[in-house]
Amino acid sequence: MFPEENPVHALKRELQKLTVEEYMKTVKDLRFPNRSEMREFGKVYDGKGDVYIKIRVELLSEYGNHTTFVMSFHYATIPFTPDMFPYRKP
Repeated sequence: MFPEENPVHALKRELQKLTVEEYMKTVKDLRFPNRSEMREFGKVYDGKGDVYIKIRVELLSEYGNHTTFVMSFHYATIPFTPDMFPYRKP
């Protein structure tokens, strides 16, 4: 998706730009039920297609440090529809 960029920098930038309006849903991880839930977001990049972004945020210590795990960042096989975004303004 960002072939000319350092993947770590590109993903960090794109995660920081996510908004509540791009939030789609929360998903329980059935493979790892003791892990935190995953959050799904959706964006369109350069008009080339809908992109799913799935992340998991976990606290890794008792001091409140957290890490964001990028679970997937891929083109959607089914086009997004407005009803998939509960917080998007009409």
